[in-house]
Amino acid sequence: MICQSSRHGLSGLTRFSGRDGRGRFWPYALAVVGVTFVVLSVGMAATMSAMLVDMQAFAVAHPDQAVITTGPGSYSIQIEGDTPGLALNFTPMAAAMGAGVSLAVLLLAAATTRRLHDSGRRGYWGLLPLPFLIVGISAFPRLMAEGDAASTGLFLALFVNNLIYLGTLVLLVVLLTQRSNTGGNRFGPPAS
Repeated sequence: MICQSSRHGLSGLTRFSGRDGRGRFWPYALAVVGVTFVVLSVGMAATMSAMLVDMQAFAVAHPDQAVITTGPGSYSIQIEGDTPGLALNFTPMAAAMGAGVSLAVLLLAAATTRRLHDSGRRGYWGLLPLPFLIVGISAFPRLMAEGDAASTGLFLALFVNNLIYLGTLVLLVVLLTQRSNTGGNRFGPPAS
């Protein structure tokens, strides 16, 4: 079932017309989300590993500013004071996150539109969470770069943005779980 739904979803990546039932949409959507999660996890792990290597190098070069603590199953680096030689860059992490999420959005766009059509709704409902997602991902590196009390306003703005994003995402999922319209509707005959 997942393979058949995935083939159908991938073959219709640019087909925004017509209808898809729940049984065809959800296996494909869950497969895309699963693959995206794996890709994002690998990308984040690689980015975090690179940042950890930079922190380790700084700690070794500046033992007066760093404390490394190791234990069974744990590793910690605590750095204090001015750190001009250490500039943690969260831009690669945000880029990896943005690329993974963009891929998921592209893979799901047409299928989401067809699923919304099946319940009698316009595909534009699928765009509802998108602006909040874009704002969240694009502002994340700036928040990490500021990293002090001066960024409290940005943190609160992003927090509210993310709450709204989650709300619109839940609304979209609810719309995608709605029953199919029996018979034809303005978007075509019932999905086969």
